[in-house]
Amino acid sequence: MKSSKGIYFGTRLRSIGFAIEGLKQMILTEPNARIHLAITTLVVIAGIITELSMARWLAIVFAISIVWITEAVNTALEKLCDHTCGNEFNAAIKKVKDIAAGAVLIAALCSVITGIIVFTS
Repeated sequence: MKSSKGIYFGTRLRSIGFAIEGLKQMILTEPNARIHLAITTLVVIAGIITELSMARWLAIVFAISIVWITEAVNTALEKLCDHTCGNEFNAAIKKVKDIAAGAVLIAALCSVITGIIVFTS
C-alpha cells in the first residue's frame, strides 16, 4: 500500500511535468516567447559579466519573471480564445486578447526600465 505522501509526491511531479511541457510548447510555438528567451539570456549574461549585487539581481529576476508570467497567461488566453472561436471574428474576444497583450507590453516596458536603471546606475 502506498503512503499518502508517496501519492502526493507523484501527483506533484506530474504537475511539474505538465508545467514544463506548457513552457516548452510556449517557447516552440510563440515567436514572442523566443524573443523573451533571447533577451533573458542576454540579460543574465550581462548580469554575470557586470557582477551585479544581490539586490540588483533580485530586481532583474523579478522583472524577467513578470514578463514570463504575463506572456504565459497571454498565450494561454489566446489559445483558449482561438479554440473557442476558431477562425470566426469576435469583438469581445479581440478585446480580451488585446488587453492580455497589453499586460505583456506593460511588463516588458517596466522590465526595460528596470534593466536600464540596474545596468546604468
